[in-house]
Amino acid sequence: MVRITVIVAFLIFLKFQLFAQTGVIQFEETTFDFGSINEEKGPVSHEFKFTNKGSAPLVISEVRASCGCTTPAWTKEPVLPGQTGVVKAQFDPNNRPGAFNKSLTITANTEPATNVVFIKGTVIPKPKSPADEFPDTLGSLRVTSRYMNLGGLTTKEPVVKEFGIYNDGTTPVTFQPAQSVPKHMKVVVEPATLQPKQKGIIKITYDAKAKNDFGYVHDNFILVSNDKKGGKRNINVVATINEYFPPMNPEQLALAPRLSFDKTVHDFGSVKEGTTSETEFEFTNTGKQDLIIRKVKASCGCTAGTPEKTLLKPGEKSKIKVTFNSAGREGMETKTVTIYSNDPQGSNQTLTIKAKVGKE
Repeated sequence: MVRITVIVAFLIFLKFQLFAQTGVIQFEETTFDFGSINEEKGPVSHEFKFTNKGSAPLVISEVRASCGCTTPAWTKEPVLPGQTGVVKAQFDPNNRPGAFNKSLTITANTEPATNVVFIKGTVIPKPKSPADEFPDTLGSLRVTSRYMNLGGLTTKEPVVKEFGIYNDGTTPVTFQPAQSVPKHMKVVVEPATLQPKQKGIIKITYDAKAKNDFGYVHDNFILVSNDKKGGKRNINVVATINEYFPPMNPEQLALAPRLSFDKTVHDFGSVKEGTTSETEFEFTNTGKQDLIIRKVKASCGCTAGTPEKTLLKPGEKSKIKVTFNSAGREGMETKTVTIYSNDPQGSNQTLTIKAKVGKE
């Protein structure tokens, strides 16, 4: 028993001796707030000063930053007891607007082996140049994009979307009425004359119901001006259209039309390149009112025929034939067909076909 007590006492003594011979790192601060910094002024840095409060030289073996935007540096040589060293943190604000809070983990011959310091602040975004704000060029003009994406639209009512335009030239540019504008669109440029270095807007009014189409749609028009570098410029307009349904309670939904398929996926298995494969998807109106098939759209590589019926009474069935052409294809292929209908709970449903195309 006495022997065990002596051994335990020796181990405790040895632990304290080893601890006493390690470095003890003491930072003047463990968090530094840069406050507000300007993105355009580039990287900022701060030095965390520390003192070795231990009885042995302190050696930092690694400093690991929590992200690539923070670059660490530190005193590489051993820091003697009572002496000081630094851990430097450099933060790059480029393309990092807003608040930030980053850490540096310091590994050394200390107890504990790791210590953590923090930097924080708020990055004020750099002012956008005309090239940043209007990256697409049209002669003397700049626009946010010549592909004007209206996003998701419904058939409820016309919507108005605005897109920026900028005169990057040295003379005024006056706009005439846009040309080749579809009937479901209106295009106006405000102001009608852009002075040099002046911003304006292209205002597009889009009537999705009058377009009479669903899913991803594409239109274009010609922007007309007296710009000496090119007075006529083609502008593309894209959108995704879905049918509008007013809010409905459970009782109303129960009485609505319902599009139900016998399957939504068909796998052709292995097919030879250059051949065509066909399948049919059967569907039923399981609702209480007439079901109307508005549109059938196939992705590239397959075709979908018009259903045998596009207006189905409750309980009626119909079929859609889908054909896959494997010409010029190889390996696993997945294609889709989207069905648009007046089913308020599933107005666009996707059918999927698969095939493994080989040379033999």
